[in-house]
Amino acid sequence: MNQVKRAKVLVVDDDSVVLKAVTQILQREGHPVVAIDDAVEGLAAAKDPSIDVVVLDIKMPHLSGMDLLRAIKADRPDVEVIMMTAFATVETAVEAVKAGAYDYLTKPFENIDEVSLTVAKAAERKSLKDRTRALEEALTARSQFEDLIGQSSQMRAVFKLVETVSHSTATVLIQGESGTGKELVARAIHYRSARRDKPFVAVNCSALTETLLESELFGHVKGSFTGATGNKKGLFEAADGGTIFLDEIGDVPPATQVRLLRVLQEGEVKRVGANEPVKVDVRVIAATHVDLSRAKEQGKFREDLFYRLNVITIDLPPLRDRPEDVPLLAHHFLKVYTGKADKKVNGITPRAMEALTCNRWTGNVRELENVIERAVVLTANDAVDVEDLPTGFQAAPQADSAVEVFSLAHLPYAQAKRLAMRAFERRYLSALLEKNNHNVSSAARAAGVDRSNFRRLLKQYEVAGRSMKPRQTKGPDSDTGPGVPVLEAVS
Repeated sequence: MNQVKRAKVLVVDDDSVVLKAVTQILQREGHPVVAIDDAVEGLAAAKDPSIDVVVLDIKMPHLSGMDLLRAIKADRPDVEVIMMTAFATVETAVEAVKAGAYDYLTKPFENIDEVSLTVAKAAERKSLKDRTRALEEALTARSQFEDLIGQSSQMRAVFKLVETVSHSTATVLIQGESGTGKELVARAIHYRSARRDKPFVAVNCSALTETLLESELFGHVKGSFTGATGNKKGLFEAADGGTIFLDEIGDVPPATQVRLLRVLQEGEVKRVGANEPVKVDVRVIAATHVDLSRAKEQGKFREDLFYRLNVITIDLPPLRDRPEDVPLLAHHFLKVYTGKADKKVNGITPRAMEALTCNRWTGNVRELENVIERAVVLTANDAVDVEDLPTGFQAAPQADSAVEVFSLAHLPYAQAKRLAMRAFERRYLSALLEKNNHNVSSAARAAGVDRSNFRRLLKQYEVAGRSMKPRQTKGPDSDTGPGVPVLEAVS
């Protein structure tokens, strides 16, 4: 089974017994630990960029744990800090959380697993923030292509072609399935060209009847048809000096195809019902989800118009053929819709991202955008999880391995194998726990795995986390009184 990178933990406590105990607990779980018994030295050690989680005692000489917490969060706000104290009160818990603490532990520990579990959760939160930051940096690097987003080899080839053709005036034909972002490519070409200060006019050729389409594209004169009560400029005239984007060009009727050919050949339009042509300087970018070559062979699209349009072709790959772009796109839409909804949703859990990456996305990027928008609206957590996705994403994988393999067949072999193994391992661990009545020790023995390693696997595949209940820690002076609630800081 795959191993995950363990978090590097800094433990600061002036009590040598507690310091040694916490260090041993965390090292047993595989975490590299830096143990320091002085708060001032701890502040210097916390500046190490490899430190992921800090565990602090509140009561220390020279510099209190609360002061140390504030100093660490001011210098490195991304580090998760867990506070420890033998003098627990609700007030100190709230103060710690307000100062940026992730969680709060009471000494002496009733269960040593509580320490390792709290650190594991803090480490996962830190990892989620790191992944989010990496995606944001990748998105920033792509900003030069407006809203075109991707890091796959296919999209890098598209970016390179956009960069090249933007500086010409050649006609461009963009081909791709619905929802792949054809209009975004057209806009990127226009806004990187010398025509960027002139109009960009987009028209969906499939949304209008033949008469209305010709009137929209070429304009009309008064009385040319019923309802033509005055002269009207067409979109070609409106785009003069700029770019016109003809979306779904494959749905244009044959008669309109003839008129379009004249515009491309002569650089002039004739309004419906007019006798005199009007000169226009317009770059044409066309797009279609149909195969124009086949339509040409079937006589549904003019051959001469096809060759006029097909000077430069850009083929947009469907999202299912570039799964490595799903995390980047998902984070982009998460940022967009959390801003619109004014919600604090900081990321997407590994389970949810795995489900998103495995999906075939028949609706392409547009479908992914809708799924993320829905998740942002519905989630009550600070990260989108599988439960926030539509029902199809939440369903357990089919027992039939052939069905499961078929669902991954659109992915590259290495990625499909990794996702299939993760799905198997998660199902195996879940089934083993169920069979052993959720007794971790019994399940570990049945698996032939050491208990601590088995617990690590449960955390890695997020199996145990789904059944955990909110916990409370008891105060030091009471065995029966109300405990101090464990509070989680929301960044």
